[in-house]
Amino acid sequence: MAEIAEGGGGGHKGGKKRAKKLSTRIDMTPMVDLAFLLLTFFVLTATFSKPKSMELTFPAPPPPDQKPDEIKKGITLLLTKDDRIFYYEGEFRAEPNEKGPKTELQELNFSQDSKNSLHKYLLEKNKPMHEQIMALKAKHDSNQLPDSTFKRLVKERKADKESYTFLIKTDDQATYKNVIDVIDELNVNVVGKYVMVDIMKTELDLVNEKTGTASN
Repeated sequence: MAEIAEGGGGGHKGGKKRAKKLSTRIDMTPMVDLAFLLLTFFVLTATFSKPKSMELTFPAPPPPDQKPDEIKKGITLLLTKDDRIFYYEGEFRAEPNEKGPKTELQELNFSQDSKNSLHKYLLEKNKPMHEQIMALKAKHDSNQLPDSTFKRLVKERKADKESYTFLIKTDDQATYKNVIDVIDELNVNVVGKYVMVDIMKTELDLVNEKTGTASN
């Protein structure tokens, strides 16, 4: 608050009336109080940066004396250097046997427009589930499904035994960025089942053949 304080007397000198001297003093106390109130408000209402994380699924290792179960309708993605992605479908076969020929790797890429695009491949493979979940989402958005029912039905669709399971494997030359990009694409295409597992020596040998890298 501003105050006007009178200072200095008037009086007459030589028959002339002198004007009184005025001084102003600004009280800063209310302004300081307001500043602290605003500071407290912004501190209490501010949203602090939260660490970002991504949920990954790792299968439990089988007992030493138990052979791992074969994953039905499995697709394995192999990530390596230079942003390259290779894949094969079904069981891996280092040599041809009664179940089928030797495994051959096919290549995908991160381009959205390429015919070998990872996005297009996942969309094609996951098309039935994608359409079902999008239909559920449309009902949810139009208030035909409550939240709890929508989440339960989506979870059931993703856990369907007929849907594909994607196995993500990397060698020591793959980048974290590529791993995150692959997981993003899986989530965009509402893939329900994917895991990260270690790459096998026989798989690594095939990747090295494709990339022209000498095997250790």
